[in-house]
Amino acid sequence: MPCALCSADAPLTAYAVTGGPADASVDLCETCIAQIEGEPDPNHWRCLSSSMWSEEPAVQVLAARMLKRLSDEDWARDLADQLWLDDDTRAWAENVPQETGHKDSNGVPLAQGDTVVLIKDLPVKGGGFTAKRGTAVRGISLVQDNPAHIEGRVEGQRIVILTEFVKKR
Repeated sequence: MPCALCSADAPLTAYAVTGGPADASVDLCETCIAQIEGEPDPNHWRCLSSSMWSEEPAVQVLAARMLKRLSDEDWARDLADQLWLDDDTRAWAENVPQETGHKDSNGVPLAQGDTVVLIKDLPVKGGGFTAKRGTAVRGISLVQDNPAHIEGRVEGQRIVILTEFVKKR
């Protein structure tokens, strides 16, 4: 089976397409994955002129996102203008999770509403208790002006927690 984007006959890896259905993935070659995650070579992506018409929504989403990244190329803008997506697929393509700078103790990005687990006993100043290691903090909030801080409820109290003391569940 060839790569879903460039049709290369190479070993394929399942690549998760974020921002939509949780289990959406596309089988891609290593070249496509490396360029999606790094700096794209515009000449490689001319293949989108055919793959953007795939019946698979996840392929359409990746094609739309790559065309947007390559929008300084005339041919990419022309293809993006031609691409038609239904409303749900277009919303998915535009829903690119943004890096907030908030990362757990292992460097995993944190997002609003995530669940984290404390990796250390933390004395809560002004709370009169210690938040124990292993405590799950559900539905965290990100402190927008400080990527080292998150907020969450522990024992019914809203507290600020340093991201270096949590891991994402």
